[in-house]
Amino acid sequence: MTDQTTTDSALWIASLIRHFPELCEELAPGRAAPFTTAVPAQRGPRDDALVREERREALLLQQSHGLAVPGRSAAPLRLHVSDAIRDITDGVVELEEAVCARLGVPRPRRALVPERLRRLAALLDEVAAYSVLSRHVRDETRRMARRCARALGDTEQVVRVSGRCPRCDSVSLRAFPDRRAVLCVNPACRCTDEECGCRDDPAYRHLWPEDEWAELVAAAGCRAEEIDSAMEGIPQ
Repeated sequence: MTDQTTTDSALWIASLIRHFPELCEELAPGRAAPFTTAVPAQRGPRDDALVREERREALLLQQSHGLAVPGRSAAPLRLHVSDAIRDITDGVVELEEAVCARLGVPRPRRALVPERLRRLAALLDEVAAYSVLSRHVRDETRRMARRCARALGDTEQVVRVSGRCPRCDSVSLRAFPDRRAVLCVNPACRCTDEECGCRDDPAYRHLWPEDEWAELVAAAGCRAEEIDSAMEGIPQ
């Protein structure tokens, strides 16, 4: 399988690791300590840390099993966030188990979502040897990362990059600072690489990670400093 597919999967996994914990915080916003017991009026930093940890554990319990926590007061939940948490949690568990089964490694032990994602990332080089599995990992991690972003109400910043796409010759290059990557956003962009995802995935977008920017600059006619500025969110 192409290195590009592995690179794409790594980027989506990194995005999920970074943003998935924020869903737990968004599940019941605006409450000092939902799902926790009453907190003394005066407490120190250590007590605050314990409260935050208790809250996180309670939210993760709800996330993993859809359970209410005994003894905790009810708090208004954002149902779309709860649905996203459950969908992503189930998806990550199923994906890791499928990868382990295909690679012939022991069934993964139970763990929270970020830890499972880190274990998946560590297996990407081995996954790359199986083309169908590699595409599946890329597609699923992309789907879950986008679901996470939508639930958080995030719109990823996009900065236009000059020059023309080396693959389709259109002025469709855009920098995505959150991913540290440049993408061609032309839906009709196709290339001649038989292993490339554009051949069988209408949602696929050609991507240049940071270690390929020099190559892109030479082929597309853009400037290296322009891409660097775009990654800092500075429009050109």
